[in-house]
Amino acid sequence: MLDISKLCVAYGQSQVIKGITLSVNKGETVAVMGRNGMGKTTLMKSIIGLLSAQSGSISVGGVDVTKYQPWDRVKSGVAFVPQGRQIFSLMSVEENLKTGLETVRPRKIDEALYETFPVLKEMRKRKGGNLSGGQQQQLAIARALSSKPKVLLLDEPAEGIQPSIVKDIARVLNQIKKIHDLTILISEQLLSFAMDVADRILVIEGGRIVHEEQRGSVDEAKIHKYLSV
Repeated sequence: MLDISKLCVAYGQSQVIKGITLSVNKGETVAVMGRNGMGKTTLMKSIIGLLSAQSGSISVGGVDVTKYQPWDRVKSGVAFVPQGRQIFSLMSVEENLKTGLETVRPRKIDEALYETFPVLKEMRKRKGGNLSGGQQQQLAIARALSSKPKVLLLDEPAEGIQPSIVKDIARVLNQIKKIHDLTILISEQLLSFAMDVADRILVIEGGRIVHEEQRGSVDEAKIHKYLSV
């Protein structure tokens, strides 16, 4: 469903992503792990189109989207939950969700979203800025799902969220993947969260994938060594 081939991305003269090749199957969740500054967020931004590729290609469902603008990638089935959530704090929960409906018809919030995220239904008239960090993360995920994506990208979804809520988010991601046969790519530093949601775990270091394991055979001590400063 998501195919990345020999992708290189740079900030000015500084190359950050250095020839990454990665495939994520339909219905699979892959976690890309690594320390800060190793290229996780750059990879996510390049897939959604916020950063242009120097070289290489990105395909979604067999369609090459490398040259597409971000909004065209959304139309092609990619949705992005950015680091820090970036919800609209002065807009209500309901208004935030409606911003995810630009590419779908009818432009109506699917009630199934509220069933998946019942706290959002209770707070649908409350301003996004008045929600807790965990509730904002649920709102950001629900907003991304509003566009009915094939591929869901999440950048550090567990960052700054209390452990009990992290478990809830893991449960929801597993639920929506199963219901919608969704392809999910996550960048993350919290190994326990990655182990709860990912079918496969990759490690990025210096802009390259340096390690890969299926969840069932993960050597947690080895992953922790990559993540330690």
